[in-house]
Amino acid sequence: MATVNDVVVKIATVNGTGSASANGLLMKSIFRMGIPVVGKNYFPSNIQGLPTWYEIRVTGDGYQSRSDRVDIMVAMNAQTYARDLADVSSGGWLLYDSTWPRHKQLDRDDVTVLGVPLSRMCNENFDGARARILMKNIAYVGVVAALLDIDLDIITTLLEETFADKKHLVDSNMKAIRLGYDYARENFVCPLACKVEAMDGTSGHIVIDGNTAAGLGCMYAGATVGAWYPITPSTSLMDAFRSFCSRYRTDPKTGERTYCIIQAEDELAAIGMVLGAAWNGARSFTPTSGPGISLMSEFIGFAYYAEIPAVIFNVQRTGPSTGMPTRTQQSDILSCAYASHGDTRHVLLFPKDPKECFEMAQSAFDYAERLQTPVIVMSDLDIGMNDWMVPDFEFDENVVRDRGKVLSAEQLEEMEKFYRYMDVDGDGIPYRTLPGVHPKGSYFTRGSGHTRHGAYTEDSAAYQDVVDRLLVKWETARQTLPEAEFEVSRFNKAGLLTIGSGDGACVEARDRLAAQKINLDYCRVRAFPFSDAVKEFIDQHEVVYVVEQNRDAQLRSLLLLDAGVDPAKLVPLLHYNGMPLNAGFVVDRVLEEVARGRAA
Repeated sequence: MATVNDVVVKIATVNGTGSASANGLLMKSIFRMGIPVVGKNYFPSNIQGLPTWYEIRVTGDGYQSRSDRVDIMVAMNAQTYARDLADVSSGGWLLYDSTWPRHKQLDRDDVTVLGVPLSRMCNENFDGARARILMKNIAYVGVVAALLDIDLDIITTLLEETFADKKHLVDSNMKAIRLGYDYARENFVCPLACKVEAMDGTSGHIVIDGNTAAGLGCMYAGATVGAWYPITPSTSLMDAFRSFCSRYRTDPKTGERTYCIIQAEDELAAIGMVLGAAWNGARSFTPTSGPGISLMSEFIGFAYYAEIPAVIFNVQRTGPSTGMPTRTQQSDILSCAYASHGDTRHVLLFPKDPKECFEMAQSAFDYAERLQTPVIVMSDLDIGMNDWMVPDFEFDENVVRDRGKVLSAEQLEEMEKFYRYMDVDGDGIPYRTLPGVHPKGSYFTRGSGHTRHGAYTEDSAAYQDVVDRLLVKWETARQTLPEAEFEVSRFNKAGLLTIGSGDGACVEARDRLAAQKINLDYCRVRAFPFSDAVKEFIDQHEVVYVVEQNRDAQLRSLLLLDAGVDPAKLVPLLHYNGMPLNAGFVVDRVLEEVARGRAA
């Protein structure tokens, strides 16, 4: 299995032992060598003591999805030896701490086992129980560096950057790395048949997670109010926003802050605070996950009907109920599209990676204020909390934010009378005012029945007049939101359609299938409501494979409800075990359908 820049390393440790720093160091070192790399973290939902895994995919071709193989397993958790051995692909290697004996039954004829006495070496060279545990994890970085031929100078530079003012930590970490590196070089054939070589595949790129990118995007969008209740996996989004604001939105002389972040008592209170701030004219948002959306639903419906802009980030996790909080899914599509009771429809944005989290975080506020409605950015745990290599972020310093139809004091002064819910332009979007701007701009904000003039009503015709106008606004949104991305050839009878984090696996799967003479057109949907072009894509093909990460084909259902397409054309390929989608799953499922006589 001789490969260059095409290898998957999976590291099995115990949560709370400091392995995250070691794993990040490995991944970033490969990135600094100019080699495209992806990092996936599979961690438990408790604080300490349960198994955790980190998967580093080195991919010279630049694929972004999780791999469907493991070449090198670093088995640092004795409790998961059997499982970790089973995960190694045939012809691969398993590295373990040979300080203690390992049962012979935990062997495979087609896997090479490499024993390194990591604990013994660290016990002999470091003092203190905690230091020895931490250094053991750093020592395996050295072993993997030797096995793959990772540049030690780059590892040293990264440590110096990390501990710029703590040279003793640089020295101790490098000592541990050298212990592992030298042992591997002296006892094994290094590098292995699969190795890394420096290339120029990462220039113009950064490594970042989606939650950090979204938090940065909110700051660039001009958001000044954030309210939230902590919930995995979205909490780090608000942490990032707070960090950026404290650095860039705090007067260095006076210490005065130009932002407000509130931890609410629950998710319902959080969205209520967001709506109050937005009603007053502030750009405000809340990050949450599926259980939070459930609690927020009443206020989301209020915002839809009262036409108050708001931005919600749903970093989706595995449900139902509490589900598996640290596993990923796309299982909130329908609950977000129609959140709340009554007839509601909500704008959804589907970022595919952290770069689009940064970009869509900004555009979400523009859409929310332009359309005067909640906008929900549908990220997921895979995007939000994993390490992605994406192109450098770009920002137009001259951009003018779209605040929508907001009347100024001068405009109100010239008006004879202002009616809050009157559509004067035919696009379904009325004009709004902000509190205190002008007496003529005052009105009652109602979640109960109201007329186009803003007055309370239980009159059937007056009520229906308002909710029918909201449908006109919905069609305006359809023409306003980001268009789907397409790759189409007039020769292909079948297509592949997905959203969000499904993109990486689908892009790679198309390449693999093409190598087998199965060519598929491609559509990546970026927003709901769906544009007419999405319906046309489906209509133009005999079959469209809908790839999504939930059990009940929620995206397919939404396409049937909103786009009115032929259900016989939509074949669901459903991945919902909580792990990030991989190309192998898509390839296998498409091949199964083709074998059944589906178009290809």
